[in-house]
Amino acid sequence: MGADESRHERFQRVAEARTNKIIDMLRLLGNCSNRTNYEYSEDEVQQIFEALEQEMEEARSRFVFSGENGPRFSLRSRR
Repeated sequence: MGADESRHERFQRVAEARTNKIIDMLRLLGNCSNRTNYEYSEDEVQQIFEALEQEMEEARSRFVFSGENGPRFSLRSRR
């Protein structure tokens, strides 16, 4: 980090690089779908994507400001 790089500029630089790494890895994971080279079950695919979705949700929740509360629980709001 340069001396004149702001915290926002640092965030942009680091987040962009990390996001691109994740995208690259997802594309590599997609290569595993080639049934000529790999054998897998639908259950295994489901497990992979459930794990990825859980990690995405956990990462997203870390961006919620600590001063903000999520929605309150209410049985009336469920239909």
